[in-house]
Amino acid sequence: MNWRQGQGHGADLRLPLPARLCLLTLLSPPLSSAAPISPAEPISQAYSLALYMQKNTSTLLQTYLRYQGSPFSDPGFSAPELQLSSLPPATAFFKTWHALDDGERLRLAQGAFLALTQHLQLVGDDQSDLNPGSPILLAQLRAARLRAQGLLGNMATIMTALGLPIPPEEDTLGLVAFGASAFERKCRGYVVTREYGHWTDRAVRDLALLKAKYPA
Repeated sequence: MNWRQGQGHGADLRLPLPARLCLLTLLSPPLSSAAPISPAEPISQAYSLALYMQKNTSTLLQTYLRYQGSPFSDPGFSAPELQLSSLPPATAFFKTWHALDDGERLRLAQGAFLALTQHLQLVGDDQSDLNPGSPILLAQLRAARLRAQGLLGNMATIMTALGLPIPPEEDTLGLVAFGASAFERKCRGYVVTREYGHWTDRAVRDLALLKAKYPA
């Protein structure tokens, strides 16, 4: 081993490469094995996906209604009184919604889109039986379910970045009446596709608030 040390100020210390690497390792600050994840990027990704989904929700609902026949396909059809107990409504008092903290806002949205992914699967199965010759509708339902799953995954990433617990996945459908009539299944599908649009609108607003709070 040949070390050469100069004299005085500006001494020249030359070490073999392995020794230099060891010295760098000792002097370098330790890296955290659990470095915190910034929420800004997943929030931005989720916001972009929600905006994209929002552009397609009206098309999905109108396509769905068109294939169900009267009264669903009648001009101006709307039945806001129809609800499903297994699917939370997106509507809320503005003051209550605006006062939600990050954890509650994300928990409600996460629960809604978990329910929507499961309900869209059921509606897709119903329509495969009721309208097997409607590939456009079936494709739009599949795409909506996949996007809802994607947004659900983004929300889980945001919650992890914020140190929030992710609720366990639940069976939101519960017991399904397989003997439901065609009309009942069409009503069910109408509520699901309608609420998918409403929850997507709400998700855009939720994520816009978070995006402003956690800028990139």
